[in-house]
Amino acid sequence: MDKQIIDQFIKNAVAEDLGDGDHTSLSTIPANAQGKAKLLIKEDGIIAGVELAVAIFNYIDDQLAVTVNITDGSAVKYGDIALTVSGSTHSILLAERLVLNCMQRMSGIATKTNHIVGLLAAYPTKLLDTRKTTPGLRYLEKWAVVIGGGVNHRIGLYDMILIKDNHVDYAGGIANAIKAANQYLEDQQKDLQIEIEVRNLSELNDVLTTRGVDRIMLDNFSFPDLREAVKVIDGRFVTEASGGITEENVAEYAACGVDFISMGALTHSVKSLDMSLKAC
Repeated sequence: MDKQIIDQFIKNAVAEDLGDGDHTSLSTIPANAQGKAKLLIKEDGIIAGVELAVAIFNYIDDQLAVTVNITDGSAVKYGDIALTVSGSTHSILLAERLVLNCMQRMSGIATKTNHIVGLLAAYPTKLLDTRKTTPGLRYLEKWAVVIGGGVNHRIGLYDMILIKDNHVDYAGGIANAIKAANQYLEDQQKDLQIEIEVRNLSELNDVLTTRGVDRIMLDNFSFPDLREAVKVIDGRFVTEASGGITEENVAEYAACGVDFISMGALTHSVKSLDMSLKAC
């Protein structure tokens, strides 16, 4: 957990929710009231966000006592109690929705990721996330992917050069784009990997002729073409399949021999895991 990123996230999230005060709690509960609550799991899955929840409670009130019963990455079932928290009732209520929003979202991502990783168990292929994340929540969502057994792709635009179809078209072709990217890294004295997306076997041939990349993304390839592409690449570059990949066909993509499969669905269309924070 990157404490600086998390602290800034919590600060912004609390400010968004709190405004000039939690007037419901202020008006109904004595300021010095003490209480205890349990985080109740209401759906089977993989839990994620426990470490973050502890950080949220501690940020809001370092006098809150949190007892963790189930750690990140564990399988949970209906009725499990992930953690308990005790201390200022006002502090618990302030943290409640932020903790639940984060944990439900992260656990949904971890559960989906874990399921798909299981579908790939017979193959050496690794599962990647993408940049198709919720603005402001990318760190948390990618963290959840790792908790679920997946692998993070680039975090943002800054930590890898990924030459996609629009870059190729604007640059005037694959060779131009690759050469320009390598020249840029040399001029800027940056050490970044270069990945390029190809749309067909002809573009793949252009990449293999030009070279100068670390990874090749094979986008929306048919299964026969994907198998042919992996054969032609022959281990000279890391391979990644993307585009149109679902739970139903992910194993067939892995069977084609690619090193990685990337799926935007891990983060852009998951169902949150049901849970609640109840007074006890």
